[in-house]
Amino acid sequence: MRYRIFTEHDNAALQALDLTVQQRLDPTFDTLPERERESRLSTSLPALKFYERSEHSFVAEDEGQLAGFIFAQSVWQGDKPIVLVRTLSVLPEAEAGTAQGLLHATIKSAYDTAVYEVHFPLSPGLEDTARAEEAVTLGAYAVRHLGSRLETAPGQRLSSTFDSSTADSGGA
Repeated sequence: MRYRIFTEHDNAALQALDLTVQQRLDPTFDTLPERERESRLSTSLPALKFYERSEHSFVAEDEGQLAGFIFAQSVWQGDKPIVLVRTLSVLPEAEAGTAQGLLHATIKSAYDTAVYEVHFPLSPGLEDTARAEEAVTLGAYAVRHLGSRLETAPGQRLSSTFDSSTADSGGA
């Protein structure tokens, strides 16, 4: 497996890979509203152009075919930069260790640019990779989708139970 930065010549293959992975993650993907399908895909042309220049995004290539990708960017936190991983996507039939190789490439690129924190969602399937990279958990990474996406967005919905008695007292 070879890990490398990608170029505009990879765009069509990246879009096809992204679509294939989404269809395998959710067998009902093709029946979702168009807006939801578009929201789940990470490979719009503007996104590809942005991540191509990010210095922290890579593809995994096996015998000339793309097997996965990671999109990450440097983000200034006010007092220090971090690298934030947006998407790590790998074909299910990809060689074992592909996700780990992609994450490791991003970690190395962060280190090479003097950025010493890489933040990534600990999604299903990334636990072993996180262990191999000696990551620490700081809690769960959650996303609040707004508008109609709240109804169709992927992920496990947290309980909506809210105890107003602790909210008014500041949690005490």
